[in-house]
Amino acid sequence: MYRRWSGAAGAVVLAVLLTGCGGEPALDSDRKAAVPEASAESSPSAPTNPRPTGERAVLAAYEGMWRELAVAVQKASEEGTRIEDYASGDALATVRRDVRTMREAGTRANGRLGHEPEVTKMDPGASPPTATVRDCVDLTDWETTRDGTPVPLPSGQPLRYRTTAQVEQWDDGRWRVITYTQHGEQTC
Repeated sequence: MYRRWSGAAGAVVLAVLLTGCGGEPALDSDRKAAVPEASAESSPSAPTNPRPTGERAVLAAYEGMWRELAVAVQKASEEGTRIEDYASGDALATVRRDVRTMREAGTRANGRLGHEPEVTKMDPGASPPTATVRDCVDLTDWETTRDGTPVPLPSGQPLRYRTTAQVEQWDDGRWRVITYTQHGEQTC
């Protein structure tokens, strides 16, 4: 069974996945703590990255989405985030809906999200160029709360499961996540 984020259940899982520690608005340092920064370019002091530049750029966009989502969900608002730099289409619409649902439900999450993204397919010749990212999301160190009281994960939600994202390169040269799908039955 494949499912895209949807409704209240999606908001709960989104809250669990995307928030950083605490309930205060995040600063730039919190963005870095939520998901490590990736770069499409290697710096002279950085070790050589064996991934091709295109894959690094795709992963930078994917991880950028997670950083900005962590900020948005932490304060239940996308205001002050750069989410549109990293997500568009269905992914952005879903984030906006789920952030609103989370705000209305009064939920927050604490902890740290684990994930292991990898580019599984690239089509630089497509119009626009596309890529697929597969991830193993790990909820082990996350807890959703409402007014300080823990909220359990949806029934049957594994702590580690597969997700996929479709990413496109736009005319400005930047990659953006267009869709994000949870495969909750596929543990990892």
